[in-house]
Amino acid sequence: MNTMSRTPLVAGNWKMNGSRELAGTFSDTLNANSVEGVDVVICPPSVFLTSFEASAFALGGQDVSALDNGAHTGDVSTGMLAECGCDYVIVGHSERRQDHGESSELVAQKAARVLSANLTPIVCIGEPLDVREAGESALQEYLGKQLAALTKQLSPQDLSGCVIAYEPIWAIGTGKTASPEQAQNVHAYIRATLAETDEAVADGMRILYGGSVKADNAEALFSQPDVDGGLIGGASLKADDFMTICQAAK
Repeated sequence: MNTMSRTPLVAGNWKMNGSRELAGTFSDTLNANSVEGVDVVICPPSVFLTSFEASAFALGGQDVSALDNGAHTGDVSTGMLAECGCDYVIVGHSERRQDHGESSELVAQKAARVLSANLTPIVCIGEPLDVREAGESALQEYLGKQLAALTKQLSPQDLSGCVIAYEPIWAIGTGKTASPEQAQNVHAYIRATLAETDEAVADGMRILYGGSVKADNAEALFSQPDVDGGLIGGASLKADDFMTICQAAK
């Protein structure tokens, strides 16, 4: 799907959805239908992490505290997620940035905390509709600031342990999606921006697309040279659809 040796990754973000029963269904489906050559991750609400039997796929948290264990009511630490079997953690999802006022600096701190626990952060960036409509210069400036907070916080070596997920906010849960060409243009910009810090890190970075990815548009999106898989929302709650999307990333 691309000219580099980047292994495609498809991560399902269940958001505040799901049940123990659905976790069991997904465990059975994904373990029986492993997709060779694709890393598959399910990120359910933390209360359901231990309801999975994961052998052919990995688990991820939807968020994590930038703090260590202690007097932080309601927060979840990296150690807790690791003990529940997580290998990945989503940080900086637009819903966290909007609903909880998370800054790019805090997102970068969370990424650093995840890396320090030997887990992989999936760092989300993306623009609202007004920025998209303002043109390419405004779009690149907006995303550039989100990336700058990350590259300022992390060394190139630490940065190489991250995954980036580009999620245009205007396409999340709306049924709208960036065209394959639009997605490729932004992913190429992200990779070029990271190359200003370290070219080798940029070449190896897996950059996912998220935003109304479905079974019928996944193949066209994932076929772009700088799109290395997807962060999937609503479609990740339907086992058959999610498997089709995973197959499209091969």
